[in-house]
Amino acid sequence: MSNIFSSESGVMDDAVEFPRISTGNPQADSILGGGFPSNSINIIMGQPGTGKTIFAEQLLFHNANPARPLLYLTTLSEPMTKVVSYAQRLGFFDVDQVGSGVLYDDLGSELIANGPRALVPHVVEAIKRLSPSIVVIDSFKAIHDLAESTPEMRRIISELAGVVSAYDMTVFLLGEYTQDNIEEYPEFAVADSIVQLERNALGARDERYFRVLKLRGSGYREGQHAFRITDTGLKIFPRLVTPTFETYTPTLERTSTGVEGLDEIMGGGVWRGSTTLLVGPTGAGKSTMGLQFALEAHRLGESVLFVNFQENPAQVLRMIRALGTDPELAYETGFHHLYTSPVELQIDSVIIGIFNFIETAKVQRVVIDAVGDLSTAASDPQRLHDFLYSLVQHFVVRNVTTLLNLESALGVAGGRDEQQRWSYMSDNVLMLERTDGSGGARTVRVVKTRNSDHDPLPHAVEIRRDGVHVT
Repeated sequence: MSNIFSSESGVMDDAVEFPRISTGNPQADSILGGGFPSNSINIIMGQPGTGKTIFAEQLLFHNANPARPLLYLTTLSEPMTKVVSYAQRLGFFDVDQVGSGVLYDDLGSELIANGPRALVPHVVEAIKRLSPSIVVIDSFKAIHDLAESTPEMRRIISELAGVVSAYDMTVFLLGEYTQDNIEEYPEFAVADSIVQLERNALGARDERYFRVLKLRGSGYREGQHAFRITDTGLKIFPRLVTPTFETYTPTLERTSTGVEGLDEIMGGGVWRGSTTLLVGPTGAGKSTMGLQFALEAHRLGESVLFVNFQENPAQVLRMIRALGTDPELAYETGFHHLYTSPVELQIDSVIIGIFNFIETAKVQRVVIDAVGDLSTAASDPQRLHDFLYSLVQHFVVRNVTTLLNLESALGVAGGRDEQQRWSYMSDNVLMLERTDGSGGARTVRVVKTRNSDHDPLPHAVEIRRDGVHVT
């Protein structure tokens, strides 16, 4: 690749490809465009308990190399013994690398005795003695508490940047920084990358997000990416983005819904790769119709994913058996079930889980029962909408036929505004209704269907032992 600077254009003829340092987390590497740039200064910021130390240590043990060891310096936050003790409980920790590939050192006593000016000489001495390829300083923000002035910190940062430039070394500065500190503290001006780990309280649980605020000379995936802290490190769910349609070719073929009588009023079934929104109140038959829709794919020999948030796996097994299908045989031959309790529902992990099923199991049909639960659990309605829109577009380019169930009871997620939000991203909209004043009669009507001749009139619906029938 040519990297010649053109004096006429004032730009590089081709983009420079920087060597990258993997985080040890494939999802984080993907978000960062391949990892952190080498020979750089990087800031990992976030409030206490967001996972900064775990993220840094996972990176160290992934890149451990006795030939050029990696150095973890603790300052005035947690003592070195405590950091190592907690790291031993994590799956990526390798005791054989400690003392050879990964080294721990405590700088706290020197900082207390000599102040912030002890930092750079200590790092320089470590470089000459150990030749580390990566140095982590945790917490760097704590050094600010000892500094007598902002100019003093600027001088220290400038000296540290000079050391990084002079030696083949990458530095990570960890700290409990706030958003205001980005404008105040000099390290943010010289940092080549800034990654923020956030934690937001949501009812009885927390939502955590991984976000790249700066990555010099490189593209990256913007926005908030949800993550969990597990015993193997951070589990990150990259934000789903809309796919490209350059190679997309629609399949001009209809497929059955699996609901007797429904295909006829929809012009012969639904188009492959289309999305159908099924709206109705409680007890109208949405879940049963959704399961029939899924089992029809199984009957046709297709891989199918049934996603639900209310009925637990035992209840779904019972429903499958009631509809005349052997559950064990179904699960062995392409029927996949993704269940998440509404109490623990995390939007990002569910959507990424669905996407992973599509990729790995070659899923051809998806049922989500019900999308209103996603809306209820979402802390940011716009973010949820963007996620679901991108997911639906991934369904489209892969010709995955989809059914989305939505509760329509007044005052909950399926109100008029919510219906409009979901319906515009759907090819077909079916409305289930109950007339309790006339013996609980049920009807279904086709409100919308793209590129299809259909019957728009209400049709009676019966729920029998073997499922829903449109009569």
